Amino acid sequence: MSFLIAGGAALTIAGGLFGSGKARRARRAAAAEKKKQEIKLAKLEKNRQAVINPYSGTTNLSGLAKDLSGNLSNPFASLGVATQAAEMQIEEADIALANTLDTLRATGSGAGGATALAQAALQSKKGVSANIEQQEAANEKAKAQGAQQLESMKMAEQQRIQSIQISEGQRGQQADAAGKQFVFSTTEDRQNAQINRTAGLADRAANQEAQARADGNAAISGMISGLGNIAGAAIGAKGG
Repeated sequence: MSFLIAGGAALTIAGGLFGSGKARRARRAAAAEKKKQEIKLAKLEKNRQAVINPYSGTTNLSGLAKDLSGNLSNPFASLGVATQAAEMQIEEADIALANTLDTLRATGSGAGGATALAQAALQSKKGVSANIEQQEAANEKAKAQGAQQLESMKMAEQQRIQSIQISEGQRGQQADAAGKQFVFSTTEDRQNAQINRTAGLADRAANQEAQARADGNAAISGMISGLGNIAGAAIGAKGG
């Protein structure tokens, strides 16, 4: 009977020690894995990308637009007065007057006829002058209209350029910001995935460590409980 009790005690102790040793090895391995993952996690968190401003460093493409207003001109700015025909009319009037005076002198006509001819020539010259003044007024009006049209065209061209500059500036800024935001978000998602996975591995190793510690304690407790039962059985056997 004592042999059986001793053998049972030996098996209990051996089982307890084996279980405790196995649990201790598992706990050490889990602790080492947890430390490894925690170090990796700290490194990942430390090396995360910095928060960026996606609107910094935008590129403005408005310089591609060209102001063409400098190529515009007023086609009415160089108009001249057509004086050649008027000068010919004056010259013809003078010639006609001279010929008439010569005729009057040759025929012996009086001074009244010469005066009348002179007045007619003067009226003819006044008509020519009026025609020139009309041409000048028409030219001034055309110049003013041309200048107004030119200003309107320049203003329209400047507004077109301004519209292109604003549009291209906004497009460049939006495209640059969207690109930076895309790169940042993609990198952030990948880094977060790595961090979450590493944190999960560290948590799993911590749980395994806790479970191994509990298994070791259970093995020791089982061994002690088993030895107590054996001791109780031995005492009972002696008393019997």
